[in-house]
Amino acid sequence: MEVNICNLGERINNYMANLSVHPPLSNIQVELLKLFSAEIPDNHLIELKKIIAKFLMDKARDKADTIWYEKGYTDEKLQQILDKK
Repeated sequence: MEVNICNLGERINNYMANLSVHPPLSNIQVELLKLFSAEIPDNHLIELKKIIAKFLMDKARDKADTIWYEKGYTDEKLQQILDKK
C-alpha cells in the first residue's frame, strides 16, 4: 500500500481528533487503536513495536533496579542466594 508520507502526520492527527473510544479499554489501548487504525505502513509498525518493547524493557529494568537497591542487594548477596539452590 502506498502512503503519502508528506501528509501522513496530518491525516493521523485529524483522524485521532475525531475518534472516540470509551472504556473498558485502557488509555494505552485507546491510543494504540487510534494509531493502528490510521493505516501506517508495515515497516513503521515494526519500528513502533521495537520502540514499545524498548520502552517497556527500560521501565522493567528501572523497577528491578529500584527493588535491588531498596533491598540492599549486591552481586555477592545474589551469588549467595544462587549458591543455596
